[in-house]
Amino acid sequence: MISSMTGYATRSQSTSYGTLTLELRAVNNRFLDIQLRLPDDFRALEPKIREHIAQQLYRGKIECRLNFTPHSAIENPQALNSALLQKLLELNTAVKTSLPEAADLSVAEVLNWPGMLGNNTLSIDALHQNILALLQSVLPDLKAARMREGEKLQAVLLERVTRMRQHVDAILPRIPALIAAFDEKLTTRLQEALNHLDDDRIRQEITIYAAKIDIDEELSRLQTHLDEVERILNTGGAAGKRLDFLMQELNREANTIGSKSVDIDISKIAMELKVLIEQIREQVQNIE
Repeated sequence: MISSMTGYATRSQSTSYGTLTLELRAVNNRFLDIQLRLPDDFRALEPKIREHIAQQLYRGKIECRLNFTPHSAIENPQALNSALLQKLLELNTAVKTSLPEAADLSVAEVLNWPGMLGNNTLSIDALHQNILALLQSVLPDLKAARMREGEKLQAVLLERVTRMRQHVDAILPRIPALIAAFDEKLTTRLQEALNHLDDDRIRQEITIYAAKIDIDEELSRLQTHLDEVERILNTGGAAGKRLDFLMQELNREANTIGSKSVDIDISKIAMELKVLIEQIREQVQNIE
């Protein structure tokens, strides 16, 4: 399947330190452009996050936004452990009862007591592993969303290709009739103007005219390009750049058909082909 460059995915994970939320948004871009929105504490992860994304995605503007909501004890690491403080007071009283000469605990000693400011101090290194694991779970969601969009694009593009083939099929039967009509018209006019003109000269003029309006080669190349568009769409993978190139080639053939046309209906068909090619080209810009 082909993949669109547009998609969105998000996941959250609860850790012992707080809740991590990772969002990935993707839109069209000529190349892979990764933009990170990370809290300052996690800036060191930027190279690894970029590496992980680049391994999975090939084109598009990717915005990766990380939010971290710490637990209250982490958010206010200076909060005292009330239970432990009460226990120290009780122990201090018991010691003073047994040893009246013993010195009281100082404020610094109380604050530095293990666990007094909580054991839930933020571990950045531990959260780094959580973040990378969360990224690995979100990336498949984003790819799936882009593939769902790509499936819709594929259906639209194949429908446009079918319509282009119908227009080409409408042109082919008209060419012999145009040449035959010109044959009859030119023969009549030349014979009226120059009664002595021989049939060889008439045939020569008709041959020159037929060569000028001959679009068999353009139609053949156009059909070949349409075959390749269908093959790429059905093969899948990163197809955007190849399809964009084919749109240029298709447009070139449609322009030539229009410029060679001496028939109003063929001119109209050439215009319809150009409209369809432009519609396909606009959609191709969304394909990875």
